Amino acid sequence: MRYDVTVIGEIYLDHVFSGFAGWPAPGSEVFTDDYTRELGGGAITTACALSLLGARVRLIGVVGEADYKTIADRLEEFGVSAGNLILEKGRTGVTVSISTAADRTFFTYRGVNDQLAKYLTGHPEVTAEAAQARHVHLALPLEVKGGTQVLQALQAQAATVSIDVGHHVDWLQNTDNWELMRRIDYVMPNEKESTMLAGNPEAYLQLCREHGVKHALVKLGAAGAVMLSDGKEYRAAPPAVDLIDTTGAGDAFDAGFIHALLEGLSPQQCLQHGCVCGALSTRAAGALRALPTLAEAEAALEEFYAT
Repeated sequence: MRYDVTVIGEIYLDHVFSGFAGWPAPGSEVFTDDYTRELGGGAITTACALSLLGARVRLIGVVGEADYKTIADRLEEFGVSAGNLILEKGRTGVTVSISTAADRTFFTYRGVNDQLAKYLTGHPEVTAEAAQARHVHLALPLEVKGGTQVLQALQAQAATVSIDVGHHVDWLQNTDNWELMRRIDYVMPNEKESTMLAGNPEAYLQLCREHGVKHALVKLGAAGAVMLSDGKEYRAAPPAVDLIDTTGAGDAFDAGFIHALLEGLSPQQCLQHGCVCGALSTRAAGALRALPTLAEAEAALEEFYAT
């Protein structure tokens, strides 16, 4: 196969404001010298992170025609081709990220990302091409209607599939989507998203057990990550870093996990790789600037997890 991973998902132009001590009170104005304009969205971050780790990556998403060159040029810096991006006449999605030392909040305009599901369900050639990879990562809220057909096409070539829908409240609170998650190999929400799915991370893992989800993960931020895999629970903690901005950390985790999975490593090692990549990605503002290279990730793994 030409690619190790196909990443399919929403693409955004990010405006990241960081360096705030806390969240401002309503009606107030606060200032910062820490502002970054960057590409964003789970698909972008995971694809770029995987490429830096040495994987051959194809990226599929929808962008506005006017922004294509800017996006393509930035992706090229990470060794990711823009050749499979779908161009629309509307506006590329935009996210404003506000980061404090403890957390971040997003304000998002989806733009032409709304067109992605249409292409996946209405253009079988897109999913057939996407399936030509060892693994397919979905960074979008794939709906049950049409989603089953998409998954069947993606898995027809024996690719494993993971999903990280991000903070899509309607999707997370729709119980019909458990049928979809049951068909996916690796389901990868963060702590807040798992809480929307089931009330809390522990209840989410129990529901995954009951619904037959093969490998259920929860990303717990500074507490690391937990995974229920084939009935056994695994946990890993992240290394300490000089944290600047957590934007995209969960998507960097996804990349580290997937890379380790494709290397044939154990569930515990996959969690550790995810935690390292997620932690290292927080060393600079924006989702892309601090993504680790393979050498950086391996050095951190050796230092933090060596026994």
